[in-house]
Amino acid sequence: MLTLSEVENLARAAHEGQTDKAGRPYAEHLRAVAEGVRARGGDDELIAAAWLHDSVEDDALSATWLHEAALSDRTKAVVLAVTKRAGETPQAYAERILTTPGALLVKEADLAHNADPARLAALDAPTRERLTGKYARMRALLGLSVPGDVSD
Repeated sequence: MLTLSEVENLARAAHEGQTDKAGRPYAEHLRAVAEGVRARGGDDELIAAAWLHDSVEDDALSATWLHEAALSDRTKAVVLAVTKRAGETPQAYAERILTTPGALLVKEADLAHNADPARLAALDAPTRERLTGKYARMRALLGLSVPGDVSD
């Protein structure tokens, strides 16, 4: 089995040269999601899934690579659960996340970093507004409270 350090190195290499919407190195997002999973009590399998959560969706690694990788079935299932599919409705995507053990924790950490006000502040206003709405809708579909709510 790949160690967590090996998974991190693979993810960083796979996303080398990629940037997020604000122009920051994409590995910063991967690290933040992995740390978010750790902070929420995720184990090494879920932290590995966090490092890889965008790898198949972004074509950084192939689904075949993931299938053949020396990773637990649980890690692979979570990565596939959080991988958006072409033409898929947000409802179908959310349902897959909700029915895959561990996937909600990874997606919650992903949404938390994506919706970080400091990260969003680096975007132009129309993009910021569009993404804020998108993340809020997904949080609602997943039954997650919106950051800043008194219920948090």
